[in-house]
Amino acid sequence: MTNYKENLKKITTFIFDYDGVMTDGTLVLQHEGQPLRTANVKDGYVLQLAIKLGYNIVIISGGYSKSVENRFGSLNITDVYLSVNDKLSTFNNHIKKNNILPEQVVYMGDDIPDYRVMKTVGIPVCPADASQEIKDISVYISDKKGGQGCVRDIIEQVLKVQGKWMTEESFFW
Repeated sequence: MTNYKENLKKITTFIFDYDGVMTDGTLVLQHEGQPLRTANVKDGYVLQLAIKLGYNIVIISGGYSKSVENRFGSLNITDVYLSVNDKLSTFNNHIKKNNILPEQVVYMGDDIPDYRVMKTVGIPVCPADASQEIKDISVYISDKKGGQGCVRDIIEQVLKVQGKWMTEESFFW
């Protein structure tokens, strides 16, 4: 089997689940019922950098909250699919509409709803605390847990392999 880092050279698109990948999966419920989530600043930095460098960043999540929409808006992530019941259909529609090949995609998920998409993409990856079924199909398991820099980890690897890490664009937020 080819080393997964060789395949990182082909990547143009990153697709992420939200809860459990960009967050630690904990939901603190306010008395109105709205969930509070935490986000990692280092993940946010590298997401906006990847966009500046021309990568496609896509979010496909079963969850929804206005604060999540606001977070992605502040990072200039426009391909955001929330309250998704069928992630595979959403994925297939998105790549078809945008002429993206599955082998050009890194998908990071952490639990069973991500499984079918991860079996389809070129580089399925997961955080350290993903479910065992997801770990079993991942070509890379980050040493970082969800919400603790796993997004930064995989994007940084791709940028380094493609010679785009620590370029002039890296120094401006």
